[in-house]
Amino acid sequence: MTQHLNKLIILLIGIGIFTVFNLNSAEKTPDIPKSFYALSAENINGEIISMETYKGKKVLVVNVASRCGYTPQYEGLQTLYETYHDSLVVLGFPSNDFLWQEPGNNTEIKTFCQRTYGVTFPMFGKIHVKGRKQHPLYTWLSDSTMNGWNHNNPSWNFNKYLLDENGKLLEWFGADIEPLDTLITRHLLLETINLIPDKN
Repeated sequence: MTQHLNKLIILLIGIGIFTVFNLNSAEKTPDIPKSFYALSAENINGEIISMETYKGKKVLVVNVASRCGYTPQYEGLQTLYETYHDSLVVLGFPSNDFLWQEPGNNTEIKTFCQRTYGVTFPMFGKIHVKGRKQHPLYTWLSDSTMNGWNHNNPSWNFNKYLLDENGKLLEWFGADIEPLDTLITRHLLLETINLIPDKN
């Protein structure tokens, strides 16, 4: 009798530990949707913008910084946006995650981008793009169970994620890939060529 009672107690303790473990795991798992268009973020003016706003266009998501060796890429990003604005939108996400190279507040960042590089593409409020406080949008971009294949977090400022017109993640590019690199523009040039009417 005592032996059976001891086994029952051990079993109940085991069930209790398993339940607590699962509850803790559930609490730590962020409730992040598997559709890019279900995500949203606060823009640099403090307004909440749904990613569904950009449905129908390719989207290039870039984590940016004002005091980085790659900061001049703002110029290329602006040129890319102006050249392909009918089919592409560039989204800039300031982050201070890499050697504190984006120390300014949103107002300072906005002023810097407009005065220095004439930025007109959508800019968002400063966020974390990696770590425990990673923004849900970047969790989606770097979690293969959500985006379908990619597990790469930004490795530095000016990493780039390219999505197609339906919110499917196409490519991830490191900081060394310039905005006007053919690895990026080929996706846009192919679309432009396909839009040219056949004269035959």
